[in-house]
Amino acid sequence: MEASIEKRALYVVATPLGNLEDITHRALRVLAGVDLVAAEDTRRSRRLLRHYGIQTPCLAFHEHNEARQALRLLRRIQEGAAVALVSDAGTPLISDPGLGLVRRVQEAGCRVIPIPGPSALTAALSAAGMPCERFAFEGFLPAKGAARRRRLEALRDEPRTLVFYEAPHRILDLLELLCEVLGEEREAALARELTKAFETIHRDRLGRLAAWVAADARQQKGEFVVVVAGERRTSEQQAGALKGVGGEAEAVLAILLERLTLKEAVSMAARLTGERRNQLYAQAVRLQRKAGGSGTPDAECDAEGKGMREA
Repeated sequence: MEASIEKRALYVVATPLGNLEDITHRALRVLAGVDLVAAEDTRRSRRLLRHYGIQTPCLAFHEHNEARQALRLLRRIQEGAAVALVSDAGTPLISDPGLGLVRRVQEAGCRVIPIPGPSALTAALSAAGMPCERFAFEGFLPAKGAARRRRLEALRDEPRTLVFYEAPHRILDLLELLCEVLGEEREAALARELTKAFETIHRDRLGRLAAWVAADARQQKGEFVVVVAGERRTSEQQAGALKGVGGEAEAVLAILLERLTLKEAVSMAARLTGERRNQLYAQAVRLQRKAGGSGTPDAECDAEGKGMREA
Protein backbone atom coordinates (compact mmCIF):
# COMPACT_ATOMS: atom_id res chain seq x y z
CA MET A 1 0.00 0.00 0.00
CA GLU A 2 1.37 3.41 -0.98
CA ALA A 3 2.18 5.81 1.83
CA SER A 4 0.06 8.93 1.84
CA ILE A 5 1.47 12.43 1.55
CA GLU A 6 1.97 13.99 4.97
CA LYS A 7 0.38 17.38 5.47
CA ARG A 8 2.06 20.29 7.27
CA ALA A 9 5.41 19.11 5.91
CA LEU A 10 8.21 20.20 3.60
CA TYR A 11 9.55 17.53 1.26
CA VAL A 12 13.12 18.12 0.02
CA VAL A 13 13.10 16.28 -3.30
CA ALA A 14 16.14 15.35 -5.41
CA THR A 15 15.53 15.59 -9.16
CA PRO A 16 17.55 14.46 -12.22
CA LEU A 17 20.81 16.17 -13.14
CA GLY A 18 19.94 15.83 -16.82
CA ASN A 19 18.63 12.40 -17.75
CA LEU A 20 14.94 12.41 -16.81
CA GLU A 21 15.02 8.68 -16.10
CA ASP A 22 17.14 9.36 -13.01
CA ILE A 23 14.21 9.97 -10.66
CA THR A 24 12.82 7.65 -8.03
CA HIS A 25 9.25 6.33 -7.88
CA ARG A 26 8.94 7.93 -4.45
CA ALA A 27 9.99 11.34 -5.79
CA LEU A 28 7.36 11.15 -8.54
CA ARG A 29 4.67 10.14 -6.05
CA VAL A 30 5.57 13.04 -3.76
CA LEU A 31 5.70 15.61 -6.59
CA ALA A 32 2.27 14.44 -7.77
CA GLY A 33 0.78 14.42 -4.28
CA VAL A 34 1.94 17.67 -2.68
CA ASP A 35 -0.05 20.88 -2.90
CA LEU A 36 2.78 23.00 -4.26
CA VAL A 37 6.29 22.65 -5.73
CA ALA A 38 8.78 25.36 -4.75
CA ALA A 39 11.23 25.38 -7.66
CA GLU A 40 14.50 27.21 -8.24
CA ASP A 41 13.65 27.43 -11.96
CA THR A 42 9.94 26.90 -12.62
CA ARG A 43 10.47 26.47 -16.38
CA ARG A 44 12.86 23.59 -15.86
CA SER A 45 10.76 21.98 -13.13
CA ARG A 46 7.57 22.24 -15.17
CA ARG A 47 9.27 20.38 -18.02
CA LEU A 48 10.09 17.55 -15.63
CA LEU A 49 6.55 17.50 -14.22
CA ARG A 50 4.97 17.57 -17.70
CA HIS A 51 7.21 14.69 -18.81
CA TYR A 52 5.64 12.52 -16.11
CA GLY A 53 2.10 13.92 -16.44
CA ILE A 54 2.21 15.74 -13.09
CA GLN A 55 0.07 18.89 -12.79
CA THR A 56 1.11 20.20 -9.35
CA PRO A 57 1.44 24.01 -9.42
CA CYS A 58 4.93 25.54 -9.14
CA LEU A 59 6.16 28.59 -7.27
CA ALA A 60 9.51 30.29 -7.96
CA PHE A 61 11.94 29.94 -5.06
CA HIS A 62 15.50 31.10 -5.72
CA GLU A 63 18.35 33.08 -4.15
CA HIS A 64 16.82 36.44 -5.10
CA ASN A 65 13.44 35.88 -3.44
CA GLU A 66 14.30 33.22 -0.85
CA ALA A 67 13.71 35.30 2.28
CA ARG A 68 10.31 36.56 1.14
CA GLN A 69 9.08 33.25 -0.28
CA ALA A 70 10.24 31.27 2.75
CA LEU A 71 7.73 33.12 4.92
CA ARG A 72 4.97 32.55 2.37
CA LEU A 73 5.74 28.85 2.11
CA LEU A 74 5.96 28.46 5.88
CA ARG A 75 2.47 29.95 6.24
CA ARG A 76 1.13 27.50 3.65
CA ILE A 77 2.70 24.58 5.50
CA GLN A 78 1.41 25.75 8.89
CA GLU A 79 -2.07 26.02 7.38
CA GLY A 80 -1.92 22.35 6.41
CA ALA A 81 -0.23 22.22 3.00
CA ALA A 82 2.41 19.76 1.83
CA VAL A 83 5.17 21.50 -0.12
CA ALA A 84 8.00 20.01 -2.21
CA LEU A 85 11.28 21.89 -2.55
CA VAL A 86 13.31 21.18 -5.72
CA SER A 87 16.42 22.79 -7.20
CA ASP A 88 17.40 23.16 -10.87
CA ALA A 89 18.90 19.68 -10.73
CA GLY A 90 20.14 17.24 -8.12
CA THR A 91 19.62 17.50 -4.36
CA PRO A 92 18.34 20.83 -2.95
CA LEU A 93 20.54 22.87 -0.56
CA ILE A 94 23.78 21.40 -1.98
CA SER A 95 25.12 24.76 -3.26
CA ASP A 96 21.47 25.74 -3.85
CA PRO A 97 18.95 27.86 -1.90
CA GLY A 98 16.70 26.40 0.78
CA LEU A 99 18.53 26.43 4.11
CA GLY A 100 16.51 29.29 5.53
CA LEU A 101 13.24 27.60 4.59
CA VAL A 102 14.26 24.27 6.10
CA ARG A 103 15.25 25.92 9.38
CA ARG A 104 12.04 27.96 9.58
CA VAL A 105 9.91 24.87 8.99
CA GLN A 106 11.80 22.92 11.65
CA GLU A 107 11.58 25.77 14.17
CA ALA A 108 7.82 25.97 13.55
CA GLY A 109 7.50 22.33 14.65
CA CYS A 110 6.67 20.98 11.18
CA ARG A 111 8.42 18.05 9.52
CA VAL A 112 11.15 18.28 6.88
CA ILE A 113 11.23 15.04 4.89
CA PRO A 114 14.18 14.24 2.56
CA ILE A 115 13.47 12.37 -0.67
CA PRO A 116 16.99 11.26 -1.71
CA GLY A 117 18.19 10.87 -5.26
CA PRO A 118 20.64 12.38 -7.77
CA SER A 119 23.52 14.61 -6.69
CA ALA A 120 26.33 15.93 -8.90
CA LEU A 121 28.65 15.67 -5.90
CA THR A 122 28.23 11.94 -5.32
CA ALA A 123 27.89 11.16 -9.03
CA ALA A 124 31.26 12.77 -9.76
CA LEU A 125 32.97 11.10 -6.81
CA SER A 126 31.66 7.68 -7.78
CA ALA A 127 33.18 7.86 -11.28
CA ALA A 128 36.27 10.07 -10.82
CA GLY A 129 38.62 7.26 -9.83
CA MET A 130 39.79 9.22 -6.78
CA PRO A 131 39.73 8.24 -3.07
CA CYS A 132 36.31 9.11 -1.66
CA GLU A 133 36.24 7.47 1.77
CA ARG A 134 36.84 11.00 3.10
CA PHE A 135 36.34 14.18 1.10
CA ALA A 136 35.89 17.94 1.54
CA PHE A 137 33.13 19.56 -0.51
CA GLU A 138 33.88 23.22 -1.24
CA GLY A 139 31.04 23.97 -3.66
CA PHE A 140 31.60 27.14 -5.70
CA LEU A 141 34.72 29.11 -4.81
CA PRO A 142 34.46 32.92 -4.47
CA ALA A 143 34.18 34.69 -7.82
CA LYS A 144 36.86 37.29 -7.05
CA GLY A 145 40.45 36.29 -7.75
CA ALA A 146 42.01 37.24 -4.41
CA ALA A 147 39.33 35.45 -2.39
CA ARG A 148 39.54 32.37 -4.64
CA ARG A 149 43.29 32.20 -4.13
CA ARG A 150 43.02 32.56 -0.36
CA ARG A 151 40.47 29.76 -0.17
CA LEU A 152 42.67 27.43 -2.21
CA GLU A 153 45.79 28.30 -0.25
CA ALA A 154 43.92 27.36 2.91
CA LEU A 155 43.25 23.95 1.34
CA ARG A 156 46.80 23.29 0.10
CA ASP A 157 47.63 20.78 2.87
CA GLU A 158 44.15 19.22 3.11
CA PRO A 159 44.63 15.40 2.95
CA ARG A 160 41.06 14.64 1.93
CA THR A 161 39.88 14.60 -1.69
CA LEU A 162 38.59 18.06 -2.64
CA VAL A 163 35.41 18.63 -4.64
CA PHE A 164 34.45 21.90 -6.36
CA TYR A 165 31.55 23.06 -8.53
CA GLU A 166 32.33 25.56 -11.27
CA ALA A 167 30.56 27.56 -13.98
CA PRO A 168 31.68 27.31 -17.62
CA HIS A 169 32.98 30.88 -17.87
CA ARG A 170 35.35 30.28 -14.92
CA ILE A 171 36.47 26.67 -15.46
CA LEU A 172 39.78 27.53 -17.13
CA ASP A 173 40.57 30.11 -14.47
CA LEU A 174 39.89 27.54 -11.76
CA LEU A 175 42.09 24.86 -13.33
CA GLU A 176 44.96 27.32 -13.85
CA LEU A 177 44.68 28.55 -10.27
CA LEU A 178 44.61 24.97 -8.98
CA CYS A 179 47.85 24.32 -10.90
CA GLU A 180 49.45 27.40 -9.43
CA VAL A 181 48.40 26.82 -5.82
CA LEU A 182 48.31 23.01 -5.53
CA GLY A 183 50.87 22.13 -8.20
CA GLU A 184 50.58 20.82 -11.74
CA GLU A 185 51.34 17.25 -10.67
CA ARG A 186 48.37 16.94 -8.31
CA GLU A 187 45.91 14.35 -9.66
CA ALA A 188 42.42 15.59 -10.54
CA ALA A 189 39.29 14.65 -12.45
CA LEU A 190 36.91 16.84 -14.43
CA ALA A 191 33.27 15.74 -14.59
CA ARG A 192 31.25 17.73 -17.13
CA GLU A 193 27.54 17.59 -18.00
CA LEU A 194 26.89 14.54 -15.80
CA THR A 195 24.12 12.22 -17.09
CA LYS A 196 23.61 14.42 -20.18
CA ALA A 197 24.30 13.74 -23.84
CA PHE A 198 27.84 15.20 -23.78
CA GLU A 199 28.92 13.82 -20.41
CA THR A 200 32.71 13.81 -19.96
CA ILE A 201 34.74 12.40 -17.07
CA HIS A 202 38.48 12.88 -17.53
CA ARG A 203 41.22 12.16 -14.96
CA ASP A 204 44.81 13.37 -15.26
CA ARG A 205 47.44 15.54 -13.57
CA LEU A 206 46.22 19.11 -13.03
CA GLY A 207 48.68 20.61 -15.52
CA ARG A 208 47.70 18.25 -18.31
CA LEU A 209 44.02 18.54 -17.44
CA ALA A 210 44.15 22.34 -17.70
CA ALA A 211 45.95 22.12 -21.05
CA TRP A 212 43.41 19.60 -22.35
CA VAL A 213 40.47 21.87 -21.47
CA ALA A 214 42.22 24.96 -22.89
CA ALA A 215 42.79 23.18 -26.20
CA ASP A 216 39.18 22.08 -26.68
CA ALA A 217 36.41 24.70 -26.55
CA ARG A 218 33.80 21.93 -26.24
CA GLN A 219 35.22 20.99 -22.84
CA GLN A 220 34.63 24.53 -21.60
CA LYS A 221 30.83 24.32 -21.87
CA GLY A 222 28.28 22.95 -19.44
CA GLU A 223 28.18 22.31 -15.71
CA PHE A 224 31.34 21.14 -13.96
CA VAL A 225 32.45 19.17 -10.93
CA VAL A 226 36.21 19.20 -10.30
CA VAL A 227 37.62 16.49 -8.04
CA VAL A 228 41.19 16.98 -6.79
CA ALA A 229 43.38 14.57 -4.84
CA GLY A 230 44.27 15.57 -1.30
CA GLU A 231 47.81 16.36 -0.14
CA ARG A 232 49.88 13.17 -0.03
CA ARG A 233 53.15 14.33 1.54
CA THR A 234 55.10 11.84 3.63
CA SER A 235 55.40 12.27 7.38
CA GLU A 236 59.06 13.31 6.89
CA GLN A 237 58.01 16.06 4.46
CA GLN A 238 55.30 17.24 6.83
CA ALA A 239 57.76 17.33 9.73
CA GLY A 240 60.17 19.38 7.60
CA ALA A 241 57.42 21.82 6.72
CA LEU A 242 56.68 22.38 10.39
CA LYS A 243 60.31 23.33 11.04
CA GLY A 244 60.19 26.18 8.52
CA VAL A 245 62.06 26.88 5.30
CA GLY A 246 65.43 25.29 4.57
CA GLY A 247 68.78 27.06 4.48
CA GLU A 248 68.87 27.22 0.68
CA ALA A 249 65.42 28.78 0.49
CA GLU A 250 66.36 31.26 3.20
CA ALA A 251 69.44 32.31 1.24
CA VAL A 252 67.37 32.81 -1.92
CA LEU A 253 64.84 34.84 0.04
CA ALA A 254 67.53 37.04 1.56
CA ILE A 255 68.94 37.89 -1.88
CA LEU A 256 65.50 38.66 -3.32
CA LEU A 257 64.63 40.93 -0.39
CA GLU A 258 67.55 43.17 -1.31
CA ARG A 259 65.87 44.08 -4.62
CA LEU A 260 62.15 43.33 -4.29
CA THR A 261 59.25 44.14 -1.99
CA LEU A 262 58.39 41.56 0.63
CA LYS A 263 55.40 40.33 -1.35
CA GLU A 264 57.37 40.04 -4.61
CA ALA A 265 60.29 38.31 -2.87
CA VAL A 266 58.03 35.73 -1.22
CA SER A 267 56.23 35.02 -4.48
CA MET A 268 59.46 34.61 -6.43
CA ALA A 269 61.10 32.48 -3.72
CA ALA A 270 58.07 30.17 -3.66
CA ARG A 271 58.40 29.61 -7.41
CA LEU A 272 62.16 29.04 -7.24
CA THR A 273 62.30 26.77 -4.19
CA GLY A 274 58.91 25.08 -3.98
CA GLU A 275 58.61 26.10 -0.33
CA ARG A 276 55.23 27.09 1.10
CA ARG A 277 54.38 30.78 0.76
CA ASN A 278 53.18 31.20 4.36
CA GLN A 279 56.49 29.85 5.72
CA LEU A 280 58.49 32.02 3.34
CA TYR A 281 56.51 35.06 4.41
CA ALA A 282 57.19 34.39 8.09
CA GLN A 283 60.89 33.89 7.34
CA ALA A 284 61.02 37.08 5.25
CA VAL A 285 59.60 39.10 8.15
CA ARG A 286 62.22 37.59 10.47
CA LEU A 287 65.01 38.43 8.00
CA GLN A 288 63.82 42.03 7.71
CA ARG A 289 63.77 42.42 11.47
CA LYS A 290 67.23 40.87 11.80
CA ALA A 291 68.52 43.31 9.17
CA GLY A 292 67.23 46.21 11.23
CA GLY A 293 64.00 46.90 9.33
CA SER A 294 60.82 48.00 11.02
CA GLY A 295 59.40 44.50 10.93
CA THR A 296 56.02 45.93 9.97
CA PRO A 297 55.12 45.19 6.34
CA ASP A 298 53.13 47.72 4.36
CA ALA A 299 49.36 47.31 4.12
CA GLU A 300 49.41 45.34 0.87
CA CYS A 301 52.06 42.92 2.11
CA ASP A 302 50.38 42.57 5.48
CA ALA A 303 47.12 41.58 3.80
CA GLU A 304 48.98 39.09 1.64
CA GLY A 305 50.78 37.69 4.68
CA LYS A 306 47.53 37.29 6.57
CA GLY A 307 46.19 35.19 3.73
CA MET A 308 49.37 33.12 3.75
CA ARG A 309 49.25 32.55 7.50
CA GLU A 310 45.67 31.40 7.24
CA ALA A 311 46.57 28.95 4.46
